[in-house]
Amino acid sequence: MAIITLTTDMGLKDHYVAVVKGAILRQLPGAVIVDVSHSIRPFDNAQAAFVLRNTYPEFPRGTIHIIGVNPEADGQTPHLVVRHDGQYFIGADNGIFSLLFDGKPHEAFELTMKIEDAHVTFPTKSVFVAAACHLARGGTADVIGRKVITIKEQIGFQPAVDTASIRGRVIHIDGYGNLVTNIRRATLDDVGRGRSLRIGFASPEDDIVKLHTTYSDVPQGDRVAFFNAMGLLEIAVNKGVEGHGGGASRLFGVTVNDPVRVDFENRLEPVGR
Repeated sequence: MAIITLTTDMGLKDHYVAVVKGAILRQLPGAVIVDVSHSIRPFDNAQAAFVLRNTYPEFPRGTIHIIGVNPEADGQTPHLVVRHDGQYFIGADNGIFSLLFDGKPHEAFELTMKIEDAHVTFPTKSVFVAAACHLARGGTADVIGRKVITIKEQIGFQPAVDTASIRGRVIHIDGYGNLVTNIRRATLDDVGRGRSLRIGFASPEDDIVKLHTTYSDVPQGDRVAFFNAMGLLEIAVNKGVEGHGGGASRLFGVTVNDPVRVDFENRLEPVGR
């Protein structure tokens, strides 16, 4: 049985997620449904793409991912089934797919299924579930859609670099209040070339001047910076917990999109030394 995952901004307070799951099970009894997240900030394509792009590589080929964030379609925003890395992604062509992958997806199909007008206000349930169940039963995307060559692009923020600094931003805050940035290890290695660094993200007295490997490299309650499993620079507080006064976001007053700067000492070692 194929796996169907759900990534939405619907939360768990209301009935919406249960309705989507019920619709899947009604059409495909015994389906394996996996919740990726239902706590995406409302209408936030960037956060949805960040969470899913760091999740889907761990799933087997043939997995189907429903993206219930900004799911509405109009004359300029069709619904798509996208195939990439042997998996399927179903959502609206609102720019999210350009944030989800490095480069263009392998194939994209505009959904052409006929749906009753009474159900268009909840496309995650009516459109996406029908498409997912069709694929899970072994159906092909070209039966329910027409192939398209281009998809809508949404430009992701890239760090600015020069010989002395990298200027990035916080792109995600996890449940512990840890700050995940868009600064990659390869970028830091390329610009820094082994030089001493200073990481600024809040007040100057909070700057970090050394990279570590993981949280426990510093005493409990201390700030720490390291590259996480995604290869992104992360700033955290060892054993800090968001909601209990201890997360880095709360302690330092940093939120998503706030700047993070890495400055290097001026002296560059000659290449080859």
